[in-house]
Amino acid sequence: MITGHVFIATSLDGFIAREGGEIDWLLKHDQAGEDHGYDDFIRDIDVIVMGRGTYEAVRSMGDWFYTRPVLVLSEQLAQQEVPSELYGKVRFSDKTPEEAMAMLQSEGARRAYVDGGRIIQSFLQLDMISDMVITRVPILLGTGRPLFGGGQRDVALAHKGTRSFPSGLVQSNYEVIK
Repeated sequence: MITGHVFIATSLDGFIAREGGEIDWLLKHDQAGEDHGYDDFIRDIDVIVMGRGTYEAVRSMGDWFYTRPVLVLSEQLAQQEVPSELYGKVRFSDKTPEEAMAMLQSEGARRAYVDGGRIIQSFLQLDMISDMVITRVPILLGTGRPLFGGGQRDVALAHKGTRSFPSGLVQSNYEVIK
């Protein structure tokens, strides 16, 4: 059975991006050269599932840096061709989260990195996330795009550990209780 996993950063007040989608504040804090565990996390991931907003934010940063296949869930993008430089790296789909995970499982995927606020929220509501690594960046944005919010039900979590970094980042691991 394929499982969904989250590795994401938020501002201290819970935002993953500014209102316009900018993540300049995150990129400034990522300059410290610290190992926050991403390489260990991605090592056991077969595929990345993200939404259009995350895809567009990553595309605006320059060279494509993902080393795993990416499935972008977007009705809008599903009507378009994948840019030629991303052939074999990215697919667009208008599938539901359930349909997407069933398709990925049929292709042999075991672990999916689920990335992007709305996608994470929808996967959580459908009990399709197994665990989350959430890194809090020491900045208050005041407004922006929240990681969580608008959920239709409680999602119980078990805290598995927290560590802090010299840069001030604080990272917590949670298991989703089903």
